Amino acid sequence: MFTFMAITRALSDQNRVRTLMALKGREMCVCQIIELLELAPSTVSKHMSILANARLVEGRQEGRWRYYRLTGDDAPDEARKAIAWMFRSLSNTPQIRLDSERIKEILKIDPEVLCKAQNRA
Repeated sequence: MFTFMAITRALSDQNRVRTLMALKGREMCVCQIIELLELAPSTVSKHMSILANARLVEGRQEGRWRYYRLTGDDAPDEARKAIAWMFRSLSNTPQIRLDSERIKEILKIDPEVLCKAQNRA
């Protein structure tokens, strides 16, 4: 029951769903996610914590940078099924298409440059 509740909570927010969709097939630095969502770092951090708690994402630290990706094969079956359902349901929605275009531009920017710019804002 805990896993189900954690997953449904994680999927109940548009920004968390957008983040999961953005992570399809890639790993992203938290600064890239911040840039995509246009939210405060603390807000994005809370969102990522909720997604990680639901075992929908995995994070790793590399120096000063924190990277996230979708959960792997060791995730609960419920998490993998929820992600698959989300992709089937939302891949062609206007917001996800817009995000896909923005991600292409964001990924061209060095994460260090993004991080410094966000720290100055």
